[in-house]
Amino acid sequence: MTWLKRFMRHVWMSPLIARRAFTEETLRAIEAAVATCEQTHRGQVRFVVEAELHTHQLWAGLTSRARALEVFSGLRVWDTEENNGVLIYVLLADRKVEIIADRGIHAKVGTERWRAICKEMELNFRKGDFREGSVNAIHKVGVELAFYFPPHGQLTNEQSDKPVML
Repeated sequence: MTWLKRFMRHVWMSPLIARRAFTEETLRAIEAAVATCEQTHRGQVRFVVEAELHTHQLWAGLTSRARALEVFSGLRVWDTEENNGVLIYVLLADRKVEIIADRGIHAKVGTERWRAICKEMELNFRKGDFREGSVNAIHKVGVELAFYFPPHGQLTNEQSDKPVML
């Protein structure tokens, strides 16, 4: 995608458009899916939606992946006892989904599996199915976490289950 085309997508995107895609009902479904999936493992899942990047971010060539890493750091998703936090990041203007996983889980799952979940989510989003795409992705991330970090003892919720709209 050319720089100008990307720039125009971000100019035309707005938080209002993001709210139409991620309604209150959809956000509640995402929060419930995170809470439910976290009962099956010791990991932590965060879900973030960002409508668009600012002009200076675009001018600097900030990619969706680099922005997801910034958000991962800013929300301290990495700050879990077992290094098993996972961020699902949606950048609507770029029509991109990124999964950033802390080193404890990423080393076990690997880039290809995370990318497959992202691609499936992006396909659902192209159809306008933001709720189903998000909930399914959370479930699939939860399956990976449950396999490598099964529950034992008292589960501690180290991160908020509530999705973040930036």
